[in-house]
Amino acid sequence: MNVQHYLEDLSVGQRFDAGPITLDPQAIKRFAAEFDPQPFHLDDVAAHDTLFGGLAASGWHTAAMTMRLLVECGFKPVGGVIGAGIEELQWPKPTRPHDTLSIEAEILELRTSQTRPERGMAKVRVTTLNQSREVVQSYVGNLVIRRRPLLPHTGSPIR
Repeated sequence: MNVQHYLEDLSVGQRFDAGPITLDPQAIKRFAAEFDPQPFHLDDVAAHDTLFGGLAASGWHTAAMTMRLLVECGFKPVGGVIGAGIEELQWPKPTRPHDTLSIEAEILELRTSQTRPERGMAKVRVTTLNQSREVVQSYVGNLVIRRRPLLPHTGSPIR
């Protein structure tokens, strides 16, 4: 079932999970070649002599896979997942070849817009975990969420 959510359909503490998705070593290298061409993302041998001690996915690749999982999970805002900003982005452990990732998203805060009554904001913590349940990425995102339209002349939400 593909239920879409208005701001009024969500609640603080609500959680959404998604995954798994497994990272192929060639995908790490393809992403890096185009967007983050550093030796520890491109070359197995060169990567051994770096801080990572082996091939590691770009943090931006991990972020892109996290976004895919977020879009695929049960969190379906009407109009899509629209970001207004990110806070506290962290990569505490590298994402490695063959890691299997999943996400956990939790609604931290909901508020209506003071200047645009047709929308609101959701603050969401998104945690990306590998197959050992180790955190490879975490962030708090601020998302724009549409509000439920109101019935003309009544001011009551349309259900």
